[in-house]
Amino acid sequence: MADTASNMLPLGTKAPFFDLPDTISDSCVSLESIKGTSGTVIMFICNHCPFVIHLNSEIVSIANQYLKKGIGFVAISSNDANKFPQDGPDKMKLHAINEEYPFPYLYDESQATAKAYNAACTPDFYVFDKDLKLSYRGQLDDSRPRNSLPITGRDLRHALDCLIENKENNSIQKPSIGCSIKWKQ
Repeated sequence: MADTASNMLPLGTKAPFFDLPDTISDSCVSLESIKGTSGTVIMFICNHCPFVIHLNSEIVSIANQYLKKGIGFVAISSNDANKFPQDGPDKMKLHAINEEYPFPYLYDESQATAKAYNAACTPDFYVFDKDLKLSYRGQLDDSRPRNSLPITGRDLRHALDCLIENKENNSIQKPSIGCSIKWKQ
């Protein structure tokens, strides 16, 4: 597995619009429809990446906790499903059900949304404020599949707490590390 780092979109960037098919509900979901009253988390993930698999339970835990606090959540997979069929919409739906995702799991077949967000890896986390301006991008925490650090969600939790408490996030924002998005040729 090759380690790819996030591109770290500039803070303050307005969230690019999307309207993508949700593999769970079989309906389209837009940025506006998942926007939270306090903020919004947009995650680029996929089914097969060991980095995502390593963090799945914590992602679900954080979403369940912060959805109740006015944070909207959505996950997007942009991998080329022709070359990686395990990341296709049918498999995404099964994966989301098995992992008990409490958020939509969208399929970005054209990869336009990943490109608009300058996403590079899975997982890649973006936190937008109530006005959809980027306030955090980077890692969930320091845990990786090959290290022995506990999964805490510390970095993402801190960013969300700052939003909810209307405090500036002065912590260093570290890039996420994961598998590269599987781009179409």
